Parts: sequence; structure tokens; C-alpha cells
Amino acid sequence: MRAVITVVGKDTVGILAKVSGICAENKINITEVTQSVLEDMFCMIMLADISQSTVEFTKFADDLAEYGEENGLSIHAMHEDIFNSMHKI
Repeated sequence: MRAVITVVGKDTVGILAKVSGICAENKINITEVTQSVLEDMFCMIMLADISQSTVEFTKFADDLAEYGEENGLSIHAMHEDIFNSMHKI
């Protein structure tokens, strides 16, 4: 089972470290990551293996969103099945 995590917001030091830290705390392995900074806007997409997670996916997604709100970031975690369903024609 995998999840897609997106992060968008003003670039600051430590965004990647904090988001990946939240993943690690919950035994969620980041398998792929791409990021870029467009002027001062940080954009990142992660693919994460959630099969060994120690927390319910909804709690994990809520924790990421809460961290994002506290730090002026938009962070969304979506289960791969939902992501694929939304993008199927």
C-alpha cells in the first residue's frame, strides 16, 4: 500500500526533514521524492510505502495537515487507491 504526499508553501529550512520525520515516526517509508523551489515557493511530491505504518492512515494525514497549517504549508496525504481512482478516465 502506498500514499501520495504533496507539500506546497513558502520555502523555509527543514520542510523536507520535518515531513520525512513525521513519516519515519510512523514507520512510513518514503520511496520516491521530487521537489523544486519556484522563486520562493516550495513544491514537493512524495510516494510513500504505508504497509508497515503504526498509525491509522487518516491520523497520519491529519497530523501532516496540522503540521502544514501550523507552518503555512498545504500538505495533503492521499491513499494511492483514491489517487488512482481520481485520475482514471
